[in-house]
Amino acid sequence: MKASVGKTRRILIIVENLPVPFDRRVWQEAKTLTNAGYQVSIICPRAEGFMAKYEFLEGIHIYRHRLPIEAKGAIGYLLEYSAALFWQFVLAWKVLLRRGFDVIHACNPPDNIFLIGLQFKLLGRKFVFDHHDINPELYLAKFGKKDVFYKMLLALERLTFWTADISIATNESYKQIATKRGRMDPERVFVVRSGPNLDRLKILAPHESLKKGRKYLVGYVGVMGKQEGIDYLLRAIKYIVVEMDRKDVHFGFVGSGPAIERLKDYAEELGVSDYVTFTGRVPDKDMLEMLNTADVCVNPDVANQMNDQSTMNKVMEYMALGKPIVQFDLKEGRYSAQRASLYAERNNEIDLARKIIQLINDPDLRQEMGRYGRARVQDELAWKYEEPKLLAAYDTLWS
Repeated sequence: MKASVGKTRRILIIVENLPVPFDRRVWQEAKTLTNAGYQVSIICPRAEGFMAKYEFLEGIHIYRHRLPIEAKGAIGYLLEYSAALFWQFVLAWKVLLRRGFDVIHACNPPDNIFLIGLQFKLLGRKFVFDHHDINPELYLAKFGKKDVFYKMLLALERLTFWTADISIATNESYKQIATKRGRMDPERVFVVRSGPNLDRLKILAPHESLKKGRKYLVGYVGVMGKQEGIDYLLRAIKYIVVEMDRKDVHFGFVGSGPAIERLKDYAEELGVSDYVTFTGRVPDKDMLEMLNTADVCVNPDVANQMNDQSTMNKVMEYMALGKPIVQFDLKEGRYSAQRASLYAERNNEIDLARKIIQLINDPDLRQEMGRYGRARVQDELAWKYEEPKLLAAYDTLWS
């Protein structure tokens, strides 16, 4: 499907929190738009493994900038976001002068990229808001208070929706936020889910060495942060090992983030570090080896407003690989997984532990749930079903 425009339209995507192509949603969007006939440039941060200032990959121009710190506290985030905004301004002008753009496609967090969009709207460019995270709820999940920063995030969110010509929501919960809190016209808000790419998520033979000599492996992939609930999972592991006396289960954690060193220390403190492998950020090959070897996959995201309304990529990646899942009972998590998951009582690590062992003990149920999840992705949730929705949003933008 080619862009339904009389000339080649040019898109500048700006993303702050992850490098591209590591950010899978952004990369899939960029490739879809490129294949449809658009010219795409991306501004993103540098990170380990993605340090080149400029790359031209698969027809997409990628400009990367440095960040002074990896933020941990509120002041740290303020410094990180301010530095990123500066470089986004500089690189946006660089892209404009070198190859031009007709639209800025801003991916949050944070919700300050509208400042760049607003500047270029004065020059006749359009602004698309790609709503990845609900930032006020994210702040509440991280810091637990509705202080001046929380109120500032609400204001920035309102201004972002006010600036946007159209908004792209990752699920229906986010669309409701755009139309109610953001007061956007529902006809200008498009739901484009982060569907997995089955060309990337291949089912492979297991690597038994990853089980560290134990019979079973439980896999996790994702960010190592506060709201991801890894501390709940570590306490569940202690309950499994000590109270349930199951010393035949190993746990593989794939991913990195601001809390990874604290979580390693916490595993030591709980006495379960021998049962957990922290890989850090690794290439897709290593991630796929871990998940393909896992007998069960887990999503311990904390039950809060943020996670209840957010679609987690890892859940659909587990499903794409045919893995049964255990997670806390969250609205969007249940919508994604349905019968591919068991649902533990919200924020109850003992029930999480018991549900993990329930699946470990029932190979027939594991197989049934894995088949259901894989079929749901193949038939409904894969990225190929979201591509027409993204292109329809852009058709509306030009109409």
